[in-house]
Amino acid sequence: MYLYIKALHIIFIVTWFSGMFYIVRLFIYNTEAAEKPDPAKTILHDQYRVMIKRLWLGITWPSALLTLIFGLWMLDMFGSLPTWLIIKLCFVLGLFLYHFSLQRIYAQQMKGIFRWSSRQLRIWNEVATVFLVAIVMLVSVKQNMSWAWGLLGLIAFVIVLMSAIKVYRRLREKGSGEK
Repeated sequence: MYLYIKALHIIFIVTWFSGMFYIVRLFIYNTEAAEKPDPAKTILHDQYRVMIKRLWLGITWPSALLTLIFGLWMLDMFGSLPTWLIIKLCFVLGLFLYHFSLQRIYAQQMKGIFRWSSRQLRIWNEVATVFLVAIVMLVSVKQNMSWAWGLLGLIAFVIVLMSAIKVYRRLREKGSGEK
């Protein structure tokens, strides 16, 4: 039974992360649509609003809840909590806090409020990537992970990720400046 619960947990983790990654892209596109002239602006906002609502309420939230349910069920079956699992659960808590931040952005955008720039949203989108890497490394390596090297690796990953965002932004600005 445990392996079936674990499989379902993993399936809903994948769909949850997919939803979180894509929802922020839609937030970015919706934010950038505000720069378009009417009627394109109105048409795009209306379309993105529908897409955002369906993704968030139809896929992302249900996946988050099912991930939590199957994860708690596995915890109940697991017994004692090793150190790696406690640390993983801390990252999962952080991931749920991130999810709630996306809920706030969702609620704002549904009201036509755009407090985040597309650049800020692009950076915020990568937070889920950091959680994904940390959680998968902990689950895969478990007790064999050196905490010092694991933390150093995560910091290095964040630095590389932020550098890649800066390079991408420069390339984007250069490409739009030539047109």
